[in-house]
Amino acid sequence: MIHELIHHRRNPTRFHVRGYIEEGTTTTPFDMTALNGLSRYHLAMEALRRAPRLRSSAGDIIQKFEEKLREHREWIREHDEDMPEILNWVWSGGQSARTGD
Repeated sequence: MIHELIHHRRNPTRFHVRGYIEEGTTTTPFDMTALNGLSRYHLAMEALRRAPRLRSSAGDIIQKFEEKLREHREWIREHDEDMPEILNWVWSGGQSARTGD
């Protein structure tokens, strides 16, 4: 499928595909993105790893994001809901991500 999407495009190695992995479990919305490697942390780490000018200085940030994902896994296993910072996250424009207010 990916070959059809990038056929005849310049530099096809610049494309990186992510998708949904069905595990047959019920979990929170953020945990589903984390389990599928699609969370904000995963995507930011991937971008940092692929940006040549940032690669040398990205290690500390990537480590912080990996720790945040470990913290998330522990939290969700204990509380069965996303961490408060995820649940209460607000768009910088002042709109709540949860309610759209």
